[in-house]
Amino acid sequence: MNSKSDDNKGILYGIGVGPGDAELMTIKAVRIIGECDVIILPTETKENCHAYNIAKESVENIDDKEIICKKFLMTKDEKLLEESHRQIADDIEKYIDEDKKVGFLTIGDPSIYSTFAYVQDILFKRGKRVETISGIPSFCAAAARLGISLSSGSDEIHIISANHDIAGTSDYRGTRIYMKSGRKLDELMSYLRAEEKKKELDIYVIANCGMENERIWYGLTAEKIPAEYLTIVIVKA
Repeated sequence: MNSKSDDNKGILYGIGVGPGDAELMTIKAVRIIGECDVIILPTETKENCHAYNIAKESVENIDDKEIICKKFLMTKDEKLLEESHRQIADDIEKYIDEDKKVGFLTIGDPSIYSTFAYVQDILFKRGKRVETISGIPSFCAAAARLGISLSSGSDEIHIISANHDIAGTSDYRGTRIYMKSGRKLDELMSYLRAEEKKKELDIYVIANCGMENERIWYGLTAEKIPAEYLTIVIVKA
């Protein structure tokens, strides 16, 4: 009889490694990475990959595996994006067809603004075996680090990509979580300053949550906050 491990050959795992602190990786994520034959990193080099740097602290044999780096295009050209995602999915599919276990590492959770979603959808439609291994979302870890709750009672929670149009988000009730804030942090801060003139806000900014270079700001400080890639802004109105 085949073991459970043998039954799962020829499969792609989207593995969430959590927000930054290796101790926040789940036991299941560590086990599955340890069982994989191939590791996919959504970056040019493994040394610059946040997910790899988190996982290597907890997975002893990660560097014994075949590690493949795949750069995902950053463009608004939908045709170029589709072609790029299809090519990456094609490359991953070859390993699945060779009956290998493939682990695609992502920071946080694979279901939240993750590059894994692009190849997941393509390969799932092709009938390939795909499974998601949940990780602790960065905004949950940020709330814990800040010592705040994101909601209580009937409070609403809104998860927003700050990379896109944030106009009108001030109308949302409850807690707003602006993900991917780094690239447009100045624009977001200006937006919140204008909003704060009209109503009281509790504003929290955290960059690189759980990492050695973590930084936290409370409120709209006069200090210019550096545009770190892994920046989350939480607003409670």
